[in-house]
Amino acid sequence: MPAPGPFGRGHVCTAYDARMTDHDQAAPDRRFRPLVRMTARDPHEPHRVATPLELFFDLCFVVAVAQAGVRLVHAVAEGHAGQGVLGYCLVFFAIWLAWLNFTWFASAFDTDDVPYRIATFVQIAGVLVLAAGVPRAFDANDFSIAVAGYVIMRVALAFQWLRAARNAAGPARTTALSYAAGLVVVQVGWVVLLLQPVGGLWYWGFLILAVAELAVPIWAERAQRTTWHPHHISERYGLFTIIVLGESVAAATVAVQSAVDEFSALGELLPVGLGGLLIVFSAYWLYFAIPIHQHLTSGARAFLWGYGHYLVFGSAAAIGAGLEVVVEQAVGKAHISQTAAAAAVTLPTAVFLLTVWLIHSRSAKRGFAEHAVLPGCALAVLASTFCGDAAVPVAGLAMAAAVAVGEVLHSRHSRRRPAA
Repeated sequence: MPAPGPFGRGHVCTAYDARMTDHDQAAPDRRFRPLVRMTARDPHEPHRVATPLELFFDLCFVVAVAQAGVRLVHAVAEGHAGQGVLGYCLVFFAIWLAWLNFTWFASAFDTDDVPYRIATFVQIAGVLVLAAGVPRAFDANDFSIAVAGYVIMRVALAFQWLRAARNAAGPARTTALSYAAGLVVVQVGWVVLLLQPVGGLWYWGFLILAVAELAVPIWAERAQRTTWHPHHISERYGLFTIIVLGESVAAATVAVQSAVDEFSALGELLPVGLGGLLIVFSAYWLYFAIPIHQHLTSGARAFLWGYGHYLVFGSAAAIGAGLEVVVEQAVGKAHISQTAAAAAVTLPTAVFLLTVWLIHSRSAKRGFAEHAVLPGCALAVLASTFCGDAAVPVAGLAMAAAVAVGEVLHSRHSRRRPAA
């Protein structure tokens, strides 16, 4: 049995997981208990998977992601791409960071007792408030409701860290208190920022506070690293990737439905729907091609991987928004050119490919050919922007080709390995 983590082994009381089999007798007791001491879980704990509460938490974030995507579609379709992308990046940052911090905390301290569940529900309420404020943030530069929802989520997380500090000692307690203090101080900064008019100085203030938010975990863990579980973390990130890709599947479905409803545009919209599905299916395949938990071996690597997913998640969700823009342009509802509409799909797809290669799959690549697959596909996708009404189908074929080439190269490498 592995030695206790720096925060202590503590009680393990997560919700019952139906995926456990009868022979898993060594797994921890997962029956619900109303109240337990919040001490850290074993980072080597067997059978550590996402709980139903975590899945519920993720699904509630779909509302906020969908709202951000809808407003991005409207802004780009009306010819305000710059304003739309900026608003999308700001709002998605809040969504992503709140999700990220809860996920890493839960990986180390999930007790799933009454106080933990209530605090999680408060965070869910916060993301719903944030989602309600997305339209105002995009349309009127009014971030008051969105920031209120964000602060609700962060204050609830600060409570969780204070609870963890109560049951810790030494460097572990210092880390927990540092997290709580850092969160509270930065939230005060967000409230002060609300008092300023939105403009150049406001955006600089946002940037400073965003950097401060990202710095809190780095600063807090200088005393001692929290005992997150690599396999659990990789599963949680994979599940959220599926959620944001699901938004793009919904957009491809809208394209196909529009093709059926707009029979006169059937020849233009059906290829968009099929190309969009190819892009999304290939994105899924490429992301889940390797078991990333084996490479999360240090705090520095985990920070880079975890923070880099801002671009992975944001671009994956933006692909769906781009598909809707292409549909609106095809039926004459968007006030932009065909090339600009195509770029709404190809640009986020290229960002997704490059980011997945840089932070996620590069560690498992061997040789120049394997390393060149995703960057080469990104270039091909960008080039497809100028293929007129065939842009999305061509991008989809490029993605499918990347999957095929990657599988062939991986198969060859696997066959050579035993001989070596």
